[in-house]
Amino acid sequence: MTAPTGEIYRIDWVPGTDVLHGTCHCGAEHTAEDPVAMWEWMLGHPEGHASHG
Repeated sequence: MTAPTGEIYRIDWVPGTDVLHGTCHCGAEHTAEDPVAMWEWMLGHPEGHASHG
């Protein structure tokens, strides 16, 4: 069994649209139509978003 990393990134497609909804490991959320822009936002810590904790 492997140890958890503690960083979970989730991207869901919003059915019936071209919109992606992303949730970062810090709890921040973002929507975008471009998958590259979504990943850049998620991996761009700390710029672009901050923890909601």
